[in-house]
Amino acid sequence: MNSFRLKKIILAACCAVTLYAVAAGLKVSDALPDLAGYKLEGALPDAKGKVVLLDFWASWCGPCGESFPVMDELQKKYGPQGFLIIAVNEDENKSDMDDFLKTHKVSFTVVRDAGQKLVDKVDVSVMPSSFLFGGDGRVAFVHSGFHGQESRQALENEIESLLKK
Repeated sequence: MNSFRLKKIILAACCAVTLYAVAAGLKVSDALPDLAGYKLEGALPDAKGKVVLLDFWASWCGPCGESFPVMDELQKKYGPQGFLIIAVNEDENKSDMDDFLKTHKVSFTVVRDAGQKLVDKVDVSVMPSSFLFGGDGRVAFVHSGFHGQESRQALENEIESLLKK
């Protein structure tokens, strides 16, 4: 088997696994879970009627560290228009999250899912994973991973489109 064909097979298998992972958890048109029912550590803001980015992250995740400054800018830019970010940490140790937040100061809401109940329900398989909900409380867009400027531009376009509705 030549290496080009092998690469195509591996790529197809990776895509299938990614599609399965996204399909197994929250998907487009699903409702925002009742976050209060998951005993998250931290204060939850009122998300009713707002465009919400629910982001799952961990302190050990390099791309998560890259995404935080971008999300902070998005929160500051679109927050006054009804946009809200809720970042759900899944670290086992609270001190790992706290240490991360000392070097990644943000203006958006951060909570911790110590029991990993919400993480399990959503079936997060890629870090970071985020779900963008429209004002109707339903998933409009799903993001797996953070890809720098490409992710930033996609999020801006999507947030703006949802805020116009």
